[in-house]
Amino acid sequence: MSLVIRRARVLTLAGDRPRRGSCLADLGLLERADVAIRDGTIAAIGSGLPAAQREIDADGRVLMPAFADCHSHACWAGDRLDEWAQKLRGVPYLDILRAGGGIMSTVRAVRSAGRASLAATLLERLRLMRSLGSATVEVKSGYGLSTEAERTMLGAIADAAARADAEGGPSVVPTALLGHAKDAAWGGAGEDGGDGFVERTIRETLPAVSREHPGITIDAFCEVGAWSVDETVRLLARARELGHPVRVHADQFNSLGMVREAIRLGARSVDHLEASTPADLDALAASPTAGVILPACGFHLDGRYASARRFVDAGGILALATNLNPGSAPCPSMPAAMALAVRHCGITPAEAIAASTVNAAHVLGLGDRGQIAVGQRADLLVLRHRDERALAYEFGSNPVWAMVRGGVLIGA
Repeated sequence: MSLVIRRARVLTLAGDRPRRGSCLADLGLLERADVAIRDGTIAAIGSGLPAAQREIDADGRVLMPAFADCHSHACWAGDRLDEWAQKLRGVPYLDILRAGGGIMSTVRAVRSAGRASLAATLLERLRLMRSLGSATVEVKSGYGLSTEAERTMLGAIADAAARADAEGGPSVVPTALLGHAKDAAWGGAGEDGGDGFVERTIRETLPAVSREHPGITIDAFCEVGAWSVDETVRLLARARELGHPVRVHADQFNSLGMVREAIRLGARSVDHLEASTPADLDALAASPTAGVILPACGFHLDGRYASARRFVDAGGILALATNLNPGSAPCPSMPAAMALAVRHCGITPAEAIAASTVNAAHVLGLGDRGQIAVGQRADLLVLRHRDERALAYEFGSNPVWAMVRGGVLIGA
């Protein structure tokens, strides 16, 4: 199947990947160009390209790489609406946790749901995310906690990914979030006074996941009340020994020192960064580890946002994601995340575009997408807009006029 998109304002983002520092704002703009697609990849870029089986006239609309949502918890069961209502009435989050709410309420719902139900609800969310421009979506486990429940979650993610792929939905990149909340009842008593849940996760869950999903990225949430720095380092170091890339949630509420450890471990990314110190941001910026900002959290929870401007100016690899989850970021929309990042994290619309495409793909280890260049996978968006700045300026609507996913035209 061949396709040509004609007369588009093309944001190629061609060149260096990942983007750092001042290069983040370089969108590789072609004011008017045609893009030819053949067999799922970009075949040519220019003007007056030969006719194809299918053609569309963009008429000056923006053509850009589709979004890669590089941080989501889109696989869950149940909801947290009652807890949100309590929060709106002023009930402190710690009181909600003591009453059995928070992450553990989602854990109970996930354990009761079963693999088929989890896959079905995830597929619905993936369809919604695709409609908002995401052609690639990372999906974490982490609401199972026990070995068997984490295996069930990862199986459900694989099932939904296969169905999404068959119907033209987003490509799914699974991540095993093995260090999330802690279930003391499942972990039992630890040896030598240690945390039994942590010990059992490292000793039992990690090897089981490694056998079934070799090479899958392993993630952890390092925070007060979750995994400590030492516990997180133990898990991720062992994961590296077993051949897994690693990522980490850090500095969402407190700066605990995990950023420096993540750099030392060679983590692909440190995600959140709302509480990071200037020195830690500078250290992260000087490293090969990316920083992923999640502004939907600040909007939904507490009004705190990562200092992305400092990070970018220091030369860091910045990525941006939704963090879609039922507790802190019920947001499936990358355009909404971009609008928040520009308003609250200090970056420009152009930087938000690069952080949501080429750099987000880099975080996921995907070098075949995120740019409009010959040989790249044809995951593309044609926007309603003729000025790319409108993508972050406008909020609360869908900017997608047409989408190309793996070379197949959707819409238009």
